[in-house]
Amino acid sequence: MRNLNNIAILLVALFFVSLSASATNGSTGFNKYEITTVNGLHLGKSVKAIWTLSYSHNEAPITVVKRKTMEGIEYIVQTDYFAVSYAATATGFGAKEVRKSWSTVPRKITNAVISQKEMARQAIITPNSVNDEQALGLIASYLPDLINEGYTHILN
Repeated sequence: MRNLNNIAILLVALFFVSLSASATNGSTGFNKYEITTVNGLHLGKSVKAIWTLSYSHNEAPITVVKRKTMEGIEYIVQTDYFAVSYAATATGFGAKEVRKSWSTVPRKITNAVISQKEMARQAIITPNSVNDEQALGLIASYLPDLINEGYTHILN
C-alpha cells in the first residue's frame, strides 16, 4: 500500500513537471532585447523608420525597416542570413514572406533559416491593430521562434 502511494505521488509530480515544461517557450535566452532607433538616414519615399534589434551585445544587430504599403504597414526584419516581414493590415498583425525587391538575402538562404511551419503559425499574431512600439515588441518576442533550431546562434 505504501509503494502504491509513493507511485501515485511520483506520477502526480511528473504530471505537474510536464505541464510546466510544455508551458514554457522553447526559445529561452531571447527574453531580453534592445531596440534602437536609427536616425540621420535618408529614408526614401516608402520607408518610414528604421530600428535595430539586438538580443546580445556580441552579435550584429537585426535591422527592422518600417514601410508603408497599400495594405498597411510592413516591418521588414533582416540580417545577413534571413529576411522576413511582419505586416500590420486590416486582418491583424503577423509574419509573412518579404517581397523579393525589399530583401538582400537570397530566398534559398532565408528558407533554410526560417521555419515555414512557424511562419504559418505566426501568420496572425494578433487581430488587433498595433502601433510601432507594440509591433517592435511582438517582433522581438516572436522572431526567435521563427528561426530553425540549427540557426538560433545567429541571434546570439
